[in-house]
Amino acid sequence: MSKNAPLAQPAFVLHSRAYRENSALVDFLTPQGRLRAVLRSARGKAGSLARPFVPLEVEFRGRSELKNVGRLDSVGVSAWMVGDALFSGLYMNELLIRVLPADIPHPQVFDHYAATLQALAAGRPLEPLLRSFEWRLLDELGYGFALDRDVDDQPVVAEGLYRFQVEGGLQRVESIQPGLFHGTELLAMADTDWQQPGALSAAKRLMRQALAVHLGGRPLVSRELFRKP
Repeated sequence: MSKNAPLAQPAFVLHSRAYRENSALVDFLTPQGRLRAVLRSARGKAGSLARPFVPLEVEFRGRSELKNVGRLDSVGVSAWMVGDALFSGLYMNELLIRVLPADIPHPQVFDHYAATLQALAAGRPLEPLLRSFEWRLLDELGYGFALDRDVDDQPVVAEGLYRFQVEGGLQRVESIQPGLFHGTELLAMADTDWQQPGALSAAKRLMRQALAVHLGGRPLVSRELFRKP
């Protein structure tokens, strides 16, 4: 295959919007990272496939940041989701668009995303799946931190109180402050022990704090879906 030959690869649609007369501007998640491409004739068969949660094989053409879709085919069973599972999938899509750099390979993010979609469709508990996805995404982007050791490389102790520092991780504190985490919660997170009281709610708070700096102060629209009756 020549250097300029079109590259076909597995992909999922993260977001699509109308573009010019009969095209769509689509954000894809692929093992090669997040790619943006123009889909021509978006009202045809290809357009009907270019929707979230459908496993695709896509041929991308062009060497610029904005590529063109040369071929698009469905290659598997779509993850069928409703209710909170659907909202969770939309949340993951928006999160990836906001924090995943374009055109930088992250094959493990792609694999974990695909596995999480199937788990959501199978009806597995949402919160552990979302916390795991957020944690792995941060880790893959180089923003991960230890849950069982603090910024001074000391073991997290069950009776301790800790605050999250964006640049370093967890810092033990001696006085009660807003937004702290108990050592028991952090150790439960490290062991993915979601039966520990308070672990899931603490994990949600921690991931929000860890992600906030990468979201540039703009809230995620998809989070509001969970609040609607």
